[in-house]
Amino acid sequence: MIPNLTEIIAKAFDEDLPRGDLTTDSLGLVAVHGNARILAKEDLVLAGVEVFNACIRHMEPAAEVKWQFKESDLILNKQVAAFVRGNLVQILKAERVALNFLGRMSGIATLTRCYVQETRGTKCKILDTRKTTPLLRDFEKYAVRCGGGENHRLNLSSAILIKENHIRATGSMKEAIRRIRTNVSVMIEVECSTLDEVKIAVNERVDRILLDNMTTEEIRQAREVIPAVIQVEASGNMTVERIREVAALDVDFISVGALTHSAPTADFSMLFDWESK
Repeated sequence: MIPNLTEIIAKAFDEDLPRGDLTTDSLGLVAVHGNARILAKEDLVLAGVEVFNACIRHMEPAAEVKWQFKESDLILNKQVAAFVRGNLVQILKAERVALNFLGRMSGIATLTRCYVQETRGTKCKILDTRKTTPLLRDFEKYAVRCGGGENHRLNLSSAILIKENHIRATGSMKEAIRRIRTNVSVMIEVECSTLDEVKIAVNERVDRILLDNMTTEEIRQAREVIPAVIQVEASGNMTVERIREVAALDVDFISVGALTHSAPTADFSMLFDWESK
């Protein structure tokens, strides 16, 4: 269950229908029952079934939605993903919001699957980042999981990650680590962009080191000085084409902001079969 699902969907419909559907309402249509088909218009990984269903039922509570696939399934171009039955006048009003969520989430899942496939045969796991759409983070991180990826921090409250500005604010990496250990007893991850910073983090015995924006050769050198007890995460400029060579360097994780900030929207259409009166 995605947190705040009902609330966010209600706001999405307030945005799209602030004073109703001017076109449909002006047609003077009464309830017209029938079927609609959700058609995939490209190969994609499905994500967002729960959200789509909730969108449809927000406008048409009596609607029946029958999915032909499960979350995380691969759907091929031109395959019917689902059938919807109910008052098509109300379903028509729900169409764009429902498809926007479904397309966005399936697009993220599809791109994530492309990255995950490049790690096959290695121990490396693909992580997302906090580069998400405001208020839609839970939706987008759920979609990453549907694509086979894993979630990094859900928010700033959920884990420690010491970055460049934290180090500048305290004067040094060592001081930042000391202060955090004084105040909390949790796993500490430190972002490092040079080999010298990696060595400091190793000496401080942090739990995980994030190798930020390093070349493949720099990652290889860093990996040689990091002991097995410290987890290694690589991040920055991680294209699909580059994943395999980085994963082969025995890193534990590769985090990819593009999973959420640059995923294309998967293309679906809704085809209506209006029944005669």
